[in-house]
Amino acid sequence: MKKYFSIITDMENKIRQGIYPPGQKLPSVRSAAEVYGCSISTITRAYAELEKRHMIYSVPQSGFYVVVKPGDWRDNRDSNMIYFATVLPDVEAFPYLDFQHCLNKAIDIYKYDLFTYGDPLGLESFRHTLVSHLANDQVFTKIDKILVTSGAQQALEVLAKMPFPNGKETVLVEQPSYDRYLRFLEREGIPVYGIARTAAGIDLQELEQWFKSGKIKFFYTMPRYHNPLGTSYSAGEKRTIAKLARKYDVFIVEDDYMADLGADRQSDPIFAYDGGSHVIYVKSFSKIIFPGLRVGAIVLPERLLKTFHTYKIYPDTSLLSQAALEVYIKNGMYERHKRKIGSLYASRMLALNESVERYNEPGIMEVPYIPSGIYTHFKLKPTVNVERLLKRLEARKIMVLPSKGFYLSNYLEREKFLRISISQTKPEQIDEGVKAIVEEVRMGDR
Repeated sequence: MKKYFSIITDMENKIRQGIYPPGQKLPSVRSAAEVYGCSISTITRAYAELEKRHMIYSVPQSGFYVVVKPGDWRDNRDSNMIYFATVLPDVEAFPYLDFQHCLNKAIDIYKYDLFTYGDPLGLESFRHTLVSHLANDQVFTKIDKILVTSGAQQALEVLAKMPFPNGKETVLVEQPSYDRYLRFLEREGIPVYGIARTAAGIDLQELEQWFKSGKIKFFYTMPRYHNPLGTSYSAGEKRTIAKLARKYDVFIVEDDYMADLGADRQSDPIFAYDGGSHVIYVKSFSKIIFPGLRVGAIVLPERLLKTFHTYKIYPDTSLLSQAALEVYIKNGMYERHKRKIGSLYASRMLALNESVERYNEPGIMEVPYIPSGIYTHFKLKPTVNVERLLKRLEARKIMVLPSKGFYLSNYLEREKFLRISISQTKPEQIDEGVKAIVEEVRMGDR
């Protein structure tokens, strides 16, 4: 069975990457069986599955061919532009047919419930499904501690506004951090401080001093695949953060927006070291499925449940989206898609790391080695004029994001870097883009 799935994944990757371009004839069943070292029946099943997914089609007495897809929304973009700035999932990797099936199935199952406003806590059967789904990420909890939200952003905003039982009011955030959340905190006038996080990690002694100060109600962190850095905390760092939270009665808001890309124990969340005492676990589905789904989930400690319920009083998360996602998870489709998208992103990050090694030189940029996720960052020297660099890169049709927006407005100890996203870039684009960035950074120093 593993061989069968690996063959499908490999063929899908080759189609997406253009190794098998639209209209090209695929290897014969017998030839493919020899290449993959498997039986003819396994290849026949794999081709049938790819045909079911509308990626290939068969011609009697001729063979199998790659489907020529009609244009999508990206056809309006400049095909020569390298989009290192976009964070949207790759539209070509989205399982349209699978999810369409789940939507139809959800309508059949919940046709009467769809005429109601629903429960502010979320669809009960979906929350039951989330109990086992979250357990796969080492988040062991019960249904009464899970609430469904309209995306992870809603959960984060409610947490920032509501009072906490520790009686504290200030939010501590990593610097840099998620730009939209930083702007929300500033706009709402919520007391907020920053603590530096770099590719090397965080100063745990400084973190303890903040916790010890008696001001911090919660610490907002992205332990895995940090946005914008792309880095992850070590198991030791996560264990220490959980320990400090219990010691000083500070809550941790763990934004695990890319939990599904975790592949080993090193990627366990902070929640796994706390058990739900002081860690608030926030789950997003947008980077694996698609942002328009607007479904997130939050796991809350017992002490916070009543207050959170009070602040989230409306059933504002689409019942149909919840029901469809429930079917998608229970049928094993989510797990299959997770493996596929994880493999896709890992291959692109590998291509980026290889390009950096090929073109970068000591003293030009500092780039951490990141094996998965969609983000990394190119750290620049303080003397680099970022605005001029961005204009030169745009002239070469390369779009990146500078570091400035990922910091609080009053936080001055900023690093200069470019955030790089590979969510919609092909390996050949990655290589071309990295080469151009290195060239422009080097020229800027002359």
